[in-house]
Amino acid sequence: MKLVWAGLVLAGMAVNTASAQSTGGTLDKIQASGKVVVGVLESSPPMSYATGADRRYMGYHVELCEKALARIAPQARLEYMAMTPQNTLPLVNNGTIDIACGPKTNNLARQKEVAFAVTTYVSQVRMAVRADSGISSFKQLDGRNIVASAGTTAVQLLRKFGRDHGVQLNTLLGKDQYESFLMLESGRADAFVIDDNLLAGLIAGSKAPERYRIVGEVLGSEPIAVLFRRDDPGFKKAVDGALMAMMKSGEVARIYDKWFMQPIPPTNQSLNLPMSAALQQLLREPNDKPVEAYAN
Repeated sequence: MKLVWAGLVLAGMAVNTASAQSTGGTLDKIQASGKVVVGVLESSPPMSYATGADRRYMGYHVELCEKALARIAPQARLEYMAMTPQNTLPLVNNGTIDIACGPKTNNLARQKEVAFAVTTYVSQVRMAVRADSGISSFKQLDGRNIVASAGTTAVQLLRKFGRDHGVQLNTLLGKDQYESFLMLESGRADAFVIDDNLLAGLIAGSKAPERYRIVGEVLGSEPIAVLFRRDDPGFKKAVDGALMAMMKSGEVARIYDKWFMQPIPPTNQSLNLPMSAALQQLLREPNDKPVEAYAN
């Protein structure tokens, strides 16, 4: 695993440190070690990605984590640890990572292993295709290759769509978002399925953004949140409290605008994805409900 060290220089309102430290678990670990181990993804723009010669980590969820941690533990330094969609839950569950800031869907199955903070993004699972492909529906992909990243909920959603509509979707697995997008670019796959925000980020960062489109039925709308160990209610309370304070002050909306509506590295292209009505409502009335609650 690649470790990148950074001093936490952000100043912020600290949560009541004395009471937070008394809860034990992660907060005690942070106090004793003087650091927070932050799990990040390297290939999920605009949520969590690495760019530049120094492979600096950045993104919407990375910045939310940094700002929340500045409130919870303003004296701690941040140690960034690269993770993948496949190993995120094990690394959180065994305590290697204190908080995972890559995009992850909150669902009941994962809640058996980890705990999620309040929802900070609502994604729509769709597909990216080449603009000249003529593809506009998953039904057109019967018998054709479609790629999804291993360890993502897109895999299960594709299988369900295939069963429900009687189409054979030949699903290939990329190890991460960059490899999956490369399979679309190279023609090994006719479509790439993942959250709409990730598709927009990958397209904006590609060599020729005009060659790709986001199309197709919405396979699912999913609450996305940062996560941590499930046996540590004190840490969850502290993270939730910091995020909800940022929601109330308008800071989360400003961070959203920075990553989704303004030009972002490395290509300085804007995703132009306005905040959805669902996320606006969640910022007014935060919750940590899993995707199954939305379906019901």
